[in-house]
Amino acid sequence: MSKHTVLFELGCEELPPKSLKTLRDALKAETEKGLKDAGLAFDAIEAYAAPRRLALKIVNVDAAQADTQKRFDGPAVQAAYDAEGKPTKALEGFMRGQGITADQVSTFQAGKVEKVCFLKDVKGQSLEALLPQILQTALDNLPIAKRMRSAASRTEFVRPVKWVVLLKDNNVVEATIQDHKAGNVTYGHRFHAPEAITLANADAYLDALRAAKVVANFEERQAIIDQQVKALADEVNAIAIVPADLRDEVTALVEWPVALRASFEERFLAVPQEALITTMQDNQKYFCLVNSDNKLQPYFITVSNIESKDPTQIIEGNEKVVRPRLSDAEFFFLQDQKQPLASRKEKLANMVFQAQLGTLWNKSERIAKLAVALAPITGATVADAEKAALLAKCDLTSELVGEFPELQGIAGTYYARLEGENDEVAEALGEQYLPKFAGDVLPKTKTGTTIALADRLDTLTGIFGIGQAPTGSKDPFALRRSAIGILRLVTENNLDVSIEALIKLALAAYGDVLKDHDKTLADAVAFLEGRYRAKYEDQGVAVDVIQAVQALSPKSPLDFDKRVNAVNHFRNLAEAAALAAANKRVANILAKEETPEGSVVEANLVEDAEKALFAELQAVTPVVEPLLAAKDYTAALSKLAALRAPIDAFFDGVMVMADDADLKANRLRLLAQLRNLFTAVADVSVLQG
Repeated sequence: MSKHTVLFELGCEELPPKSLKTLRDALKAETEKGLKDAGLAFDAIEAYAAPRRLALKIVNVDAAQADTQKRFDGPAVQAAYDAEGKPTKALEGFMRGQGITADQVSTFQAGKVEKVCFLKDVKGQSLEALLPQILQTALDNLPIAKRMRSAASRTEFVRPVKWVVLLKDNNVVEATIQDHKAGNVTYGHRFHAPEAITLANADAYLDALRAAKVVANFEERQAIIDQQVKALADEVNAIAIVPADLRDEVTALVEWPVALRASFEERFLAVPQEALITTMQDNQKYFCLVNSDNKLQPYFITVSNIESKDPTQIIEGNEKVVRPRLSDAEFFFLQDQKQPLASRKEKLANMVFQAQLGTLWNKSERIAKLAVALAPITGATVADAEKAALLAKCDLTSELVGEFPELQGIAGTYYARLEGENDEVAEALGEQYLPKFAGDVLPKTKTGTTIALADRLDTLTGIFGIGQAPTGSKDPFALRRSAIGILRLVTENNLDVSIEALIKLALAAYGDVLKDHDKTLADAVAFLEGRYRAKYEDQGVAVDVIQAVQALSPKSPLDFDKRVNAVNHFRNLAEAAALAAANKRVANILAKEETPEGSVVEANLVEDAEKALFAELQAVTPVVEPLLAAKDYTAALSKLAALRAPIDAFFDGVMVMADDADLKANRLRLLAQLRNLFTAVADVSVLQG
């Protein structure tokens, strides 16, 4: 069967830049599905996307569907012919319905019954006949939240459609897509080459557009932008900040990228650079430049869609636009400094944190109380912890945070520095919000760790205390994320403290604001312990490893962490599978039988295999016990791996359920001693092979 190259292009008004890549990928996926469902084989689909077009090139696609045979079932053979072999009324009815004669009737076996049927030859449809509907269906299925209808057209799309190209090799495919008749005419750059371009064939697309100042391939355009931005940054010995989302958005805004470097007055560098970067990225779609110390430089890069004869005009235009934005940020920054952070508590006292839990100032006072109690655990200075806690929320009332909410904490750090606070206190104000998301960095200072813990514990305990625990998808205070933050802050800072102790400290700070302390304690502890699984699964730890540790309910996150790491390490040892199976066997035996009191009686060991296992246990116990006491669980499990051979030999050669009651009791004690050694770390019987 012959193979062809198909080109499809949908020309539109400028498509929404934030969803251009998504639309391109969805169009490709939906078209692939349509071709596969129609039984049309192809080698590949190349997908293109630029501000005014979505396009696909389908490489080596079949000219038509394969011919097939369709079976239409009739009555059973027994009912289809009479005693003389003549068609019955049932068969005649079937033939009439299918419009066939007796010689066209076939038979087939349907289970135990033989039935008559008609095998109809179905000719495969051509690529041209199938393509229009496949493409229209693909467009209908695109993930578009809000569709538009343009003028008299009945069909809807994300933006008004202007032209449609549909070529099979060098021929136009007859089709009407989105109410537009398909042709072989496309259009180049809106300003540089607006005139019509007739495409000679499907393969001419990319080059024809490039000649008309349009780079249709998204990745190619992005690579050009990357290259130009780097070159411009290198010239001033700087590094461009290029967030992935902004990079995609800028790529989706231009057909012919031309990067230009502009500058702003150095006086603006006195303003917190986060505010300047935010405004330049969000409002202007600029790439900011920093030096090797991550300090903002007085430059930015804009990506223009025009190759101007006089680029300085474009540069000056952008500099003119950015100046008022930076002046605003500067104004807010200077206004805020007229009022010291500490004096903002009056405003916090008027801001509600949660109706039943009081204002943000109430919260600040609780965090301060809790921070003082946590300081001995985190190693922070009590005075720093208390000071930072009372200042922590003050910047929420600042003009700068009002304008740039993502600067909460960061603004506080700047103001605290300007007011002469020490590094621990100043840094803690920004660090209180860390980690912001899974995998985010943690606070570097001990005071920051203290405030970050206190803030999360206060919210979690308070919300549980008023009976508003997260349900299903509802988690308005992001307690699930917050809980994992608490576990990380404790384990990664090696803080040896139980979850229960932490919640009790938070409850003490609340005092009688919360009524039922016992219920709150139980609920909050259970919730935090329930987050272990999510935390470790995120790190790629297998569920059975987590369950093996959960079976022991360790009280402290640090202890839990050490055990998980030990079991994870143990799991990869050659002996692990056999020892897990042996532990399962031991657990099953001990579950059915009451283990007798007392120690193993050496005189009652009669078989060589049980003597050998007992001797190994006697030798390994004094080695393992100090390791367990030191919480060096990884080393302890590695030592216990040496028991594999004697355990296997024991089960091969010893009958635990002996008729002699003394022998049986002694063997059960031996197994209990063995099991206790393993379960001192985790229940390895839970591990899957």
